[in-house]
Amino acid sequence: MAKRDGVASGAQKALNDHYSYSAAVRAGDLLFVSGQVGNRADGSPEPDFTKQVELAFENLKTVLADAGASLDDIVDVTTFHTDPEAQFPTVMAAKAKAFDEAPYPNWTAVGVNWLAGFDFEIKVIARVPA
Repeated sequence: MAKRDGVASGAQKALNDHYSYSAAVRAGDLLFVSGQVGNRADGSPEPDFTKQVELAFENLKTVLADAGASLDDIVDVTTFHTDPEAQFPTVMAAKAKAFDEAPYPNWTAVGVNWLAGFDFEIKVIARVPA
């Protein structure tokens, strides 16, 4: 069996190393991106929820770019929310901006009670272009 083909992502590398995980792992032409959060430069959560969501999407774009992919290559999205009902309008606005035309990727939203101090996390599966 081949070893995992991990993708290290610039700004998030210290966070990935600290918690012993890869920002993303390639398997053939599929890219499995770990949950991205809206952190400040020091790794701490951005307290403003709207900005936290925007930063999470920016971090996602960075990981995808580091692997040779973009938001257009995403086929599956899972988002995690600490207060889905209150947060949905903000998340839907960010989602509409990121995925602005059909066909849209699959999307599953999950309500959770803990995200290590964060209130939003997004993980995806993408196809890496040949």
